[in-house]
Amino acid sequence: MREFFKYVSATVVGFMLSIFLVFIFFMFIIGAVLSSISDDKTVDVKPNSVLYLNLDQNIRERTPNTRFENLPIIGSSEKSIGLRDMIRAIEKAKTDPNIKVIYLNVSSPSVGKASLKEIRDAIIDFKKSKKQVIAYSEVYTQDAYYVASAANKVYLYPQGALEFKGFNSELMFFKGALEKMGIEAQIIRVGDYKSAVEPFINDKMSEYNRLQVSAYVNGLYKTFLQGISETRKIPIDSLFVIANDYKIQLPKDAITFKMVDALRYKDQVIDELKKLSGIGKNDKIVAVTINEYAENVISEKTSDRSKIAVIYAIGEITDGEGNDETIGSERISRAIRKARQDSNVKAIVLRVNSGGGSALASDVIWREMELSKKVKPVMASFGDVAASGGYYIACSADSIFVQPNTITGSIGVFGIIPNFQKLLNTKLGITFDGVKTGKYADIMSVDRPLTAGERFIIQNEVNHIYDVFVTRVADGRKMTTKYVDSIGGGRVWVGTDAVRLGLADRLGSFQDAIAAAGKKAKLKTYRVVEYPEKTDPFKSLMDSSTDKIRTYYAQKEFGEHFLMYEQMKKAVLNSGIQARMPFNININ
Repeated sequence: MREFFKYVSATVVGFMLSIFLVFIFFMFIIGAVLSSISDDKTVDVKPNSVLYLNLDQNIRERTPNTRFENLPIIGSSEKSIGLRDMIRAIEKAKTDPNIKVIYLNVSSPSVGKASLKEIRDAIIDFKKSKKQVIAYSEVYTQDAYYVASAANKVYLYPQGALEFKGFNSELMFFKGALEKMGIEAQIIRVGDYKSAVEPFINDKMSEYNRLQVSAYVNGLYKTFLQGISETRKIPIDSLFVIANDYKIQLPKDAITFKMVDALRYKDQVIDELKKLSGIGKNDKIVAVTINEYAENVISEKTSDRSKIAVIYAIGEITDGEGNDETIGSERISRAIRKARQDSNVKAIVLRVNSGGGSALASDVIWREMELSKKVKPVMASFGDVAASGGYYIACSADSIFVQPNTITGSIGVFGIIPNFQKLLNTKLGITFDGVKTGKYADIMSVDRPLTAGERFIIQNEVNHIYDVFVTRVADGRKMTTKYVDSIGGGRVWVGTDAVRLGLADRLGSFQDAIAAAGKKAKLKTYRVVEYPEKTDPFKSLMDSSTDKIRTYYAQKEFGEHFLMYEQMKKAVLNSGIQARMPFNININ
C-alpha cells in the first residue's frame, strides 16, 4: 500500500508540475500579445541625436513580426530588421534635423554581399547631407570593413584587428562520407556547369566548376576592391597588394596603409560623437537605434490610393504553402494573383533572394508573373542570390535589377535519386521484396540502383524541364533559345556579367526597382504595400515550435559545423528534379 501511495503521489506531483509549466508558457504568450497590442513602438527622436547603426544583427529581407521574440527557444534575443526598412530609415535620417551623426558599429555582419552594398550605398548617400558617419569596431572582418570604409572616419581599437586578405571559396564534398554510409547518389542533370551534384559524386571540383567559381569569386572581389578604393582613395592595385601580401597584421599597419583614420578607444569615440552631435563633453549622449528609428518610418502612413505591390520571394522554392522563410508556390502565386487583380495596385516588384528549389513550383510562380505582366508593369529586384529557380520565377519581368555582386544565372536542372541498397542490405541487414503490375511501377525506388531504362526515362524528364526553362528565359528576355543555352548549362554569374549577357537589365538597388515600376506605371505618388502577408506569429509558433526547438538544439550541438550538418541532410533528402544553386556559396 505504501508503494501504491508513493506512485500516486509522484503522478500527482508530475501532473501539477506540468500544469504549472504550461501555465507559465501561456502567460509568456499572453504577455507578448498584450505588449504588442498596447505598446507604441515609435520613439520620440530628440534634438542632437546620434543614429546607432548596428550591422551585427540579423538583417533580413523583411522586418519580422516580433511579437514572440522574447520567448525562450521559440523566440530569439537577437534583434532583427528588414533591409528595405533599414535603407528607408537611413534615407529619412539624411533630412531629419534631429539626427546629427551616424555611429556605425560593425564587426562581423551576417548578411550577403549584395545587401551590404545596398547599405553601403545608403551610407554614401547620407553623407551628401554633410552629416558625419563614424565607424568604430574592435575587430573588422572583410565584409565589415567593406561597409565601414564608406564612413567619413574609420576607427579601430588600439589592440584590435582588421582582416584584409582576399576572398576564398571552399566547397565541401560528401562522396567519401556517403560511400562509408553505403549511400549512392544517382545523378541526372543537364549542363556542364550544373555542379550542384558534384559534392555527392566527386572529391574535388571539376574543371568546369573551377572555371565558374573562379569567375564569380573574382567578380565579387572586384566589386569589393572598387568600393573601398573609391571611398578610401587608395588605388585598386595597392589594395590588391595589401591583401595579397597580408600586410595588415597589426593595428598600426592599418594606419600605415591608410585603411583606418586612427586607433581609438571607445571613450574617445564617444567624446567625438558628442562633439559632432552638438552637445557638451559632460552631457549624456542621445542615441536612437536603427531598429527604433525604422519603426517610425514603418508607422508613417500615406493616403495614396495608387499602390505598388512588393512581393517577397525569399528562401528555398518549395511546393505547397511555404512560410516567411521559404517560397511556397501556393502562397507566392496567390500573392502575385492578388496584386494583379487589385485595381489599385498599378505595378508589381518581385524581390527575389533565392538559390532555387523545386522546378515545378518555380514554373507555377512563373505563370502568375507572366499573367501579371500582361496587365501591369512588373519589375524584379534581385538580392544576394537569385539563381536557378530564383531566376526562373523572375525571368518574365519587364526589367530585372541586380547589384554588381548579386549571384544569379545557374540556368540548369538536375535530379538526385539516392540508392540506399548497400546501407540497408549490407550494413543494416534489411532487404525488400514485392510484386508489381508494370515494368516501371517501382521507378524512383531508393532501395536499389536505377535500371538503364529508368535512367533513360528520368533523363528525358530532366531534358524536358531544362528545355522549358530555357524557353521561358528566351521568351522573357527576348533571346533565342540557342543563346540562352550557351550562357546557361547551369553556369553561375555575378550581376555585372548578368547585365552584360542580357540576363538582367541594369545595375540598381531595391528602391531603384520600385521607382522604375512607379515610372513605368506613370505614377507621381504612390504607396508601397508588401505581399504576402507575414505569417501570424501565434500560428507560426504552434505550427513550427517543434522544428524550431530541434533546430535550436542542433545549432547548440554542432556550433560552427551546423551548416555542414544541414548540407549533409539535404544531400540525403533532396531527391527528385531540382532547379537550384550548385551549392551554398560561402566567400571568406
